[in-house]
Amino acid sequence: MADRPRFGPAGTPPAFKALKRPVVDMPQYLREEGLDAFEYQASRWGPRPQMKKEDAEKLGVNAKKNDVWLTVHGSYFINLCAEGETLGASKRRFISCATAADWMGAHVVVFHPGFYGKRPPREVLQLCVKAASDVVASMKSLGLTKVRMGPETMGKPSQFGSLDEILTLCEKVEQTEPVIDWAHIHAREKGILKTADDYRKILDEIEKRLGTSSLKNLHCHFTRVEFTDKGEKCHHVMDEVEYGPDFQPLASLISELGLKPVIISESPILDVDAQKMREAVLKELKAKGK
Repeated sequence: MADRPRFGPAGTPPAFKALKRPVVDMPQYLREEGLDAFEYQASRWGPRPQMKKEDAEKLGVNAKKNDVWLTVHGSYFINLCAEGETLGASKRRFISCATAADWMGAHVVVFHPGFYGKRPPREVLQLCVKAASDVVASMKSLGLTKVRMGPETMGKPSQFGSLDEILTLCEKVEQTEPVIDWAHIHAREKGILKTADDYRKILDEIEKRLGTSSLKNLHCHFTRVEFTDKGEKCHHVMDEVEYGPDFQPLASLISELGLKPVIISESPILDVDAQKMREAVLKELKAKGK
């Protein structure tokens, strides 16, 4: 559980890449920017970790030294709604990500659960619950008990990952926690997040179904997003106010409700917008004397 609201980027920011420094230096770079979370991107990984154990461990040491909260975004090739060999390969990919997450002391492996295809959503839900339960059993057998699975709310109606489906998955499978991607919810539901009450309804549903601890310690993704009838199209920076959702109502609720989320920026300017979100929350906390 995070001790305070934390903010950071999804992957390495462009300015960090330009320095040509190794990823193990990322925690110090973020600390110098006033940020305290980092989501390592393992988005192209296969069935084996594509990071040396010594590098993962060094990243973890540097993260602790700089008080940076680590998470991992799992492979985009994971599809726990599949069957047969595709499902088997997806399970192996998740385990490879979880293994590296354990090496670095990361808290959760975020993943996209999969696709409906031509199957009824209820059938796909049952398949995903079974597959995720199998993965957790494998993780336990390998001693990967400190890393949690983080199924993410998804931004397209063709993808498994409505808020209800993600919460159901977390209700039915142990060692999981929801990853609330606010841009994905906004895009999937055709612009649903406009006011503080719109956010509050979602937060209330999370608390009702998963408990107060889950609510207070959410792992979130945030960016402004452009969408069509088919859902999410592309991400936009925080200053492009013609696109939603607006972060300010969420910042106000974080302060009002005493939440301690980890918020990962998926904006095109990752760390810059993470700092803007951090400042918005700190301003709300100061205004309320917290």
